[in-house]
Amino acid sequence: MSDKGNAHYGKEEDDVVEIKKALATGSAGSHTPAVSTVPPIVCYCIASILMTVVNKFVVSGTHFNMNFLLLCMQSSVCVACVFTVKRLGMISFRDFDSKDAKNWFPISVMLVGVIYTGSKSLQYLSIPVYTIFKNLTIILIAYGEVIWFGGRVTGLTLVSFILMVVSSVIAAWADISDVLAIGDPAVAEALSGFAAVGGAVSKMNIGYLWMFLNCATSAAYVLTMRKRIKLTGFSDWDTMFYNNLLSIPVLAVASIVAENWGYENLNLNFPPETRNFLLFAIAFSGAAAVGISYTTAWCIRATSSTTYSMVGALNKLPVAASGMIFFGDPVTFGSVTAVSVGFFAGLVYALAKNNQKKAEAAKNQPSVIPLANRPS
Repeated sequence: MSDKGNAHYGKEEDDVVEIKKALATGSAGSHTPAVSTVPPIVCYCIASILMTVVNKFVVSGTHFNMNFLLLCMQSSVCVACVFTVKRLGMISFRDFDSKDAKNWFPISVMLVGVIYTGSKSLQYLSIPVYTIFKNLTIILIAYGEVIWFGGRVTGLTLVSFILMVVSSVIAAWADISDVLAIGDPAVAEALSGFAAVGGAVSKMNIGYLWMFLNCATSAAYVLTMRKRIKLTGFSDWDTMFYNNLLSIPVLAVASIVAENWGYENLNLNFPPETRNFLLFAIAFSGAAAVGISYTTAWCIRATSSTTYSMVGALNKLPVAASGMIFFGDPVTFGSVTAVSVGFFAGLVYALAKNNQKKAEAAKNQPSVIPLANRPS
């Protein structure tokens, strides 16, 4: 009797362990009743909008030039938040391992390049233009998968790529037109020659250079990480933990070596009158990165990967609109058209990927011979 009781108790204990594990990793979602899909979608949209707006606010300071320090602070906050959430039992990821860290370190260095070029492009470009041009990364990744992973670009996917390029061209045209129409000092002298016009758009040219570098580094990062994940078996939270933890020393060294840590420059970057609020915004943006990762997993778990991809496409519209609302980005025919075309391109791309997934799933299904046709 005691053996049976112990066995029964042991089974109950194992069940409790499995339940806790499922709750921590989010795998219980497939076994629980369907939950409302609205909260995770709304939370994901809010987190991504807040992340973009806060980052734009931080790097838009008149004299801000310490991007490496900013990113180092954000990564530190992100790691602290991930540890805290793990201690609360809301998520689960593997403990730090030096072998995993060694294998993942090149990926973290690439991530530093991605977030640095992203922060620099956001510093010079408006949020709508930044959001639209970010679509170009999808094209680079898609053709990278064709080259290195045997991927395939369908006709509908190609249509979405063409729309993305068109929206980027419209956005760039609208952006340059707005600058030339605002009474810039260089515009006033434009009649004297093209050199003055070049002076009016030189700042934007720097922004577009950083944007193209960001697209290239982002694509390289995603494609390389895909290979590395297969070797390490990392989950999403493992990836986030190691990415941020290993990027901290790289960013700290880069900041010390490349940035001016003089008293005057620190005061210019963090003015005494706004210092506390700026530091709070930086900490908030680091926490928002964790929020995006969590709400992404929540959204996929509560809905489906297809719904999530559609939400990602639809979310570009409010993200672009946030720049017009919070930072006074010009609302012109050109900018609205560019956002609308980019928005439609995202929808077409999500639909194309959904159709491609269905076709691949149908192709991989084992063929079943009907009973009537089977040889007796």
